[in-house]
Amino acid sequence: MGGYVVRRLLQTVPVFAGATLLIFLMVHVMGDPVAGLCGERECDPATAARLRREFGLDQPVRQQYLTYLGNVFTGDFGTAFNGRPVAELMATAFPVTARLTAVAVLFEVVVGVTLGVVTGLRRGRPADTAVLLATLVVISVPTFVTGLLLQLLLGVEWGWIRPSVSPRAPFGELILPGLVLAAVSLAYVTRLTRTSIAENLRSDHVRTAIAKGLPRHRVVTRHLLRNSLIPVVTFIGTDVGALMGGAIVTERIFNIQGVGYQLYQGILRQNTQTVVGFVTVLVLVFLVANLLVDLLYAVLDPRIRHA
Repeated sequence: MGGYVVRRLLQTVPVFAGATLLIFLMVHVMGDPVAGLCGERECDPATAARLRREFGLDQPVRQQYLTYLGNVFTGDFGTAFNGRPVAELMATAFPVTARLTAVAVLFEVVVGVTLGVVTGLRRGRPADTAVLLATLVVISVPTFVTGLLLQLLLGVEWGWIRPSVSPRAPFGELILPGLVLAAVSLAYVTRLTRTSIAENLRSDHVRTAIAKGLPRHRVVTRHLLRNSLIPVVTFIGTDVGALMGGAIVTERIFNIQGVGYQLYQGILRQNTQTVVGFVTVLVLVFLVANLLVDLLYAVLDPRIRHA
């Protein structure tokens, strides 16, 4: 197991370098970031030259990337155009989005897997049909529509929750935003679990366990559910990074100043340092999540061994 982890960590090095280089190049072709620092007026040449020199934009793109990559390993993600260090913005944004993502993943695991198991064991029955139709509706409706409707009904009309989240964003205020963020993924987890349960229900080892007269709950939990969760764990593991980076719409609806908010502001203002810095950390989140998923395979399926 230790050798496998070391090999996987070594494999992440070229992936991390390639992903950050691609993001760095894509961000730098968005346009001249200095042009947006002077408002609607065009910067005078002397001011533009000073700003480019101050932020290192006067160097070749290759040199800018190598300098940035070297600074990343020391914890320096550069300085935003408003003068604040990007690391300081991360320290305030990532904890908020991490809590929001944790709530969303909890909904996916508890609600999505439970509904998937129930419908998989009752495939073709009215409950199965109802859940399939409900998940299809959730997938079809855009996130901003779901978020605005729930915010209007539960927050404004009925007053059950606060219509917006306070700056500190405690867990109690993130239940509804987490549900909105997880809605589409929850529907996919439900359908994926249902399909996997229904397929493994016909496998030989499950039939053998049933023929031995084992209790139903033991057959489901030990012989059926563990093997069926492998594709679900794969989806949820890759979805963690997507939820953290793709929460722009949800955070805008509920006024949550997290990663999505900072990315939106960075793209809007062509703040390359902020965008590249945040995306770099999201790449690390993806890599770590994928490594944890691979390690969980051996826990769920004893037949899988990492040598």
